[in-house]
Amino acid sequence: MVFDKIAIKNDSGMIVEAITPVIISASRSTDIPAFYARWFFNRLAKGYCAWYNPFNQQKMYVSFKNCKVIVFWTKNPKPILPYLHILDEMGIHYYFQVTLNDYVKEGFEPNVASVDERIETFRTLSDMIGKEKIIWRFDPLIVTPTIGPRELLTRIWDIGNRLRGYTNKFVFSFVDVKVYRKVQNNLVKETIIFTKENVENAEANYSQRIEIVQGLQKIRNAWYKGGWDVEIATCAEDIDLEVYGIEHNRCIDGELMKRIFAEDEELVYYLHTLKLPERDLFGNLPPVLEKTRKVKDLGQRKACGCMVSKDIGMYNTCRHLCVYCYANTSKECVLNNKEKHNDESESIIG
Repeated sequence: MVFDKIAIKNDSGMIVEAITPVIISASRSTDIPAFYARWFFNRLAKGYCAWYNPFNQQKMYVSFKNCKVIVFWTKNPKPILPYLHILDEMGIHYYFQVTLNDYVKEGFEPNVASVDERIETFRTLSDMIGKEKIIWRFDPLIVTPTIGPRELLTRIWDIGNRLRGYTNKFVFSFVDVKVYRKVQNNLVKETIIFTKENVENAEANYSQRIEIVQGLQKIRNAWYKGGWDVEIATCAEDIDLEVYGIEHNRCIDGELMKRIFAEDEELVYYLHTLKLPERDLFGNLPPVLEKTRKVKDLGQRKACGCMVSKDIGMYNTCRHLCVYCYANTSKECVLNNKEKHNDESESIIG
């Protein structure tokens, strides 16, 4: 995706080129709400931030000038709650992808709060912004010698019953171990459960996956009978589960935005055309073409359904230190970058 560009003045007083995305992802690469909320709102006040390409370390400036939507990804939205009114006052829309797993016994997520506290925060956020703007993720699903499909389903059922009525969507994925060497290394290094010989068994096999999705179908039916109509979807999974009533998710979801931000005509126009509209002399918007442009983000995995956005996070900066995380190379890298962080800097690693 080629974003529009403008000239901005950076903190050093230099005139530089910046892209102007309409939708910003904050972030697939790190937990901005949990650890970098103050930094994020400092940069929002400045009007831009800097981002480094993780593969070639090339610096890019990202302007907030045209930003209309921010999608937050987090395991702990609590630190960002006091700042959300700023987005409301600026007229910037937002919604949350909140991962709420239960791997407490296994220690897979060493720096997250207790399940009880995370559920309470989830419910508080839902009450603040509306259940349609907060999506629950149990992500990823990991199999161990003591966590089989039945145990995973039990944990999902228990959390779900406490989130009843606080969200409209549940999203899950299966852990990817074989394709991420750093995930393999961290699972072996940071747990006593996995070794080099058995680490790939963390991925559910086909029969285990079917057992899980059949169980999720039953769980959804039970919730529906109890008055909770929750959609279930997979994140970046090739497997077709439509027969079970499970769809492919779009985490950066244009269709969701059209529904929950329908009053923003310029945003809706953009979601159809990938261009912000120019109003005529009478203030009217141009007509939207009936056929919506393809909006998939080609920079994401093939199975990913997300639409075009710009992610502003950086690898090796998430301090949750989850052992399955593909965005952290090692605990040492994260702790080293923690020392470099400055809430006043252009990028997360100042």
